[in-house]
Amino acid sequence: MRLLCAPAAIGRLNEAGTIRIMLYGQAGSDQRGSAGASVRNVVRRERLAPALRAWDLLSIAMSVMAADAAGQRKESPDGWTREFELEIAVSDPAFWNAAAGMLSGALGFLTTDRWVFRFTHGGEAPPVPAQVFVPPEEGVVLLSGGLDSLSGALDLAAEGSRPVAISKTVRGDGAKQVNFAASIGGGLRHFQFNDNARVPVTDDTSQRARSIIFLSFGVLVASALASYREGATVPLYVCENGFIAVNPPLTGSRLGSLSTRTAHPYFLAQFQDILAAAGLRVEIRTPYADQTKGEMLKKCADQALLRMFAAGSTSCGRFQRYNYHHCGRCVPCQVRRAAFLNWGVQDTTEYVFEALGRDDTDHAGFDDVRSVGMALAAGKGDGFDEWVGSALTWPQIQRRDALNDMLRRGLDELGALHAKYGVK
Repeated sequence: MRLLCAPAAIGRLNEAGTIRIMLYGQAGSDQRGSAGASVRNVVRRERLAPALRAWDLLSIAMSVMAADAAGQRKESPDGWTREFELEIAVSDPAFWNAAAGMLSGALGFLTTDRWVFRFTHGGEAPPVPAQVFVPPEEGVVLLSGGLDSLSGALDLAAEGSRPVAISKTVRGDGAKQVNFAASIGGGLRHFQFNDNARVPVTDDTSQRARSIIFLSFGVLVASALASYREGATVPLYVCENGFIAVNPPLTGSRLGSLSTRTAHPYFLAQFQDILAAAGLRVEIRTPYADQTKGEMLKKCADQALLRMFAAGSTSCGRFQRYNYHHCGRCVPCQVRRAAFLNWGVQDTTEYVFEALGRDDTDHAGFDDVRSVGMALAAGKGDGFDEWVGSALTWPQIQRRDALNDMLRRGLDELGALHAKYGVK
C-alpha cells in the first residue's frame, strides 16, 4: 500500500494506486484522508514552539497512524503482515531519508509489518506564535487515563516533580484524563492531542502503531520546555508495568503479532536511538520496567488518590466496544483484576464478564482466558524459562534477570486471579 502524506500545498492529488493523506489540514474529498489539523490548532492555541525535527517526527507518526488505519490485515497474503510505502513531506528530508532504515526497523518490530519510507521537501512548519509560551516544567509524563499512568504520575508528584501531562484523547477517556491531571499534585499542566487520522477506506482495528503517536506528542512538548531550550535533556516518563510492556506471548499460538508491543523495551530503545540521531534531547524513562501492575499499585506513594481514582481508570482493550465498560476477560483486564487482588484493595470496576471461572465461551472459554490458563500451566516449576522463551532475547534489552523475575511474579498474579475464580 502506498501513501503520500503531505500538506495541501503539495498539489499531487488522487495519484493512481496511492492514498493521499492531507497533513495538518482537511481532506477536501472522500477520496483522500487527513491527519493533524487539531494538533496544529492545539500548538497554536498554547503558543508552543517545538523543535523542528520534533515537528517532523510528529508528521511521520501521524502518517504512520493513517497507514495503520488504512492497511487491511485481512487482505495481506498471510492475513496479518502488511507492506507500506510512505512518502512524507518534512522540513529536513536529507536527515530523515538517512534515518529511514531506523524508522523501518522500529515500526517493523512495533507492528510486525514492512515499512518503506521516502521523505520529500514541502513539510509544513509548526505555527509561529506572536508571543511564545515556554513551559517551565522540567519533564513530561504520558497520561493515558489508564491505571499505570495514573499511578506513575502520582509517584512523580509525591517525589516533588511536576511534569507536563501529555494525553492522546481517546473517546471515553478524555474527561478522566482532565480529572486526573487536575487532581495530581494539586494540578499538572496538561495538553491533550489527537491526530484524528482519517482514511478514505474502512479502518483496520488492530492499531499496533498507536504508541508512536503518543510518544511523538510527548517529544513535541518536551522540545518546547524551558529546560530543553536551555540545552538540558528532558525526561519523558512512560509509566507502564513491566509485564504488559514485555507482553510475553502467552501460548505458542500468540507469537509476535498477536502480542502488542506498544511499550516493549526493545521498541522504546529503538525509538530512543531515533531521537538521539535526530539530536532531540529527550530521554525516555520507564521507572516500572521491572515491576508488575500489582506491585505498582502497592508501592504507589499516594495511596489515597490512587484508591479514589483507580476504579475509574481504563485498562480494557475493548473499552469502546462494550459501551465504555471493561470487558473483564481480555488480557489487559485480567492483568488489571490480578493487580487489584495483589494490591488488596476491593476492585469496584464494573466488568461485563465478571465470573471468569464460568464454563462457557463468554468466560472461561474465551480465548484470552484460555490463553492465560495455558500460560499458567506451561509456566509451572521448571517450565517457566521455556514459557518465557525468546521474549527477552531482543538486542538492547538490559537487566534481563530482573525482567525475567518480574515476568514470573506477573504470572503469579494472574495465577491468583484464576484461582480466585476457579478457572480450570
